[in-house]
Amino acid sequence: MTPTISSAPVRGPHRLALGLFVLVWLSISWFGSSPYNANNSTRMFAAISLVEQHDATIDEFSDLTIDKAKFGKHTYLDKAPGMTIMATPAVWLGDVLTGTTATPMAKEIGNKDFWDFMRLRLRIAVAMTVALLTAFAAVLLLDLATGITGSARAGFVTALAYALATPVWGWSTTLFGHAPVGALLLIATWAVWRGTSGEREMTRWRYPVMAGLALGWALVVEFPAAIPAFPIGLWVLWRTRAVAWPVRARLYGIAVAAGLVALIPLLAYNAIAFGTPFKVGYQGVVGFNGMQQGLFGLTYPKAEVLWQIVFGTERGMLWLAPVLLLAPLGLVRLIRAPETRDLGWLCVTVTVAVLLYNAAYVYWDGGHSTGPRHSVPMIGFLCLGIAPLWQSWSATGKGWIAGLIGSGIFINFAVAACEIAAPHGFRFPLVAPVMTDLFEGRVNNIAGEYWGWQPMLGLIPWLVIAVPLLAWLIREASLSAAEDRDIRAVLA
Repeated sequence: MTPTISSAPVRGPHRLALGLFVLVWLSISWFGSSPYNANNSTRMFAAISLVEQHDATIDEFSDLTIDKAKFGKHTYLDKAPGMTIMATPAVWLGDVLTGTTATPMAKEIGNKDFWDFMRLRLRIAVAMTVALLTAFAAVLLLDLATGITGSARAGFVTALAYALATPVWGWSTTLFGHAPVGALLLIATWAVWRGTSGEREMTRWRYPVMAGLALGWALVVEFPAAIPAFPIGLWVLWRTRAVAWPVRARLYGIAVAAGLVALIPLLAYNAIAFGTPFKVGYQGVVGFNGMQQGLFGLTYPKAEVLWQIVFGTERGMLWLAPVLLLAPLGLVRLIRAPETRDLGWLCVTVTVAVLLYNAAYVYWDGGHSTGPRHSVPMIGFLCLGIAPLWQSWSATGKGWIAGLIGSGIFINFAVAACEIAAPHGFRFPLVAPVMTDLFEGRVNNIAGEYWGWQPMLGLIPWLVIAVPLLAWLIREASLSAAEDRDIRAVLA
């Protein structure tokens, strides 16, 4: 593929993009995960400490979480600090709005006031960070899929599948780093693709800035993000191979500078926490002896684990996202088409890299997890394979795609509303506890938690907004697809 072409690909319609953003952000923010979950709570504890005590120790919270690191006499966050840093404005805002802080509260499992304090700030943090990132990534995926197919309808179907018909929805309701990393990788991929898709785009500095910031911040959120980020870096070199060296040097320089800027908060946090920028919480993990194996628990991929990640009833991805069954067929179509071959290979490479990492990790099952949470960053790249299928398949084929997406939306609605972190001991968590909780009315939502509504009735405000909005988006996508055909006919 020639990196510089005379005109850029078709863009995703702005009204469709705006409506999709609202739908995805609302659908994530309306539901919520538990502040008791150690992955959520330990990040919030560190954010509270940074805001209220101006240090990074979580000594007073130590008995409330199993996810922690010990250095000397102090306890710290045992993870990359990106989500904690992103949560600090939410903690500050929650303190300002309520006039309360965690300092005078008893840090005990049985103290409802303390956990209500945590829940509110967790909800604000998710709405201000993860929900925004996932919604933005969905919009850019809409644009990317529209651009490579020339069909806004294919772009919309792809983006909708990614955001609401896969575990991306549920994991975006948490402060876990998997969904944000996946969103950031997609943002970087879109920036590279759009920034190298036309002569005019090659001159714009915003694309390398976006790519550098997204890849750099993905590393701050989750250190393993370096694994799927590496093929994206190689793809940049391929996409710009025919560009004059002075232009390439400028683009590379801007992207690298932006990436280094994104790493500054990581170095600052490490300096505040450990007295040096080059020490990380993973070095002091306690209670997880498996982290001593290989490189922080990373050894080699196991075939049986790969099977469990994809097909297993306890953690298998396809049970939660059936539309991904079709994705490999679409990626093959991308690879066969000369104009999208490099993008198709990138999607395959990122998917394989994430799967192999997950299968090589000693705690591959993610502990309490509905689905294989460590594989979430690959989902957007798999979903891109849906776009060429929708563009080329007959009405019957499109019906199958729509049916799989529809079933995936229902499944992941149940997961997001009921239980994103299914405990061990359930042979098929999708049935129990997820569907059991849904049909028995044990759902989490804003109206149920803060307005005093019955939990099931708390679904009504979301449904009243989301269902008509989705119907309008489907109609808008159909109209936009017709307009795209008219434009292409005129240009031809």
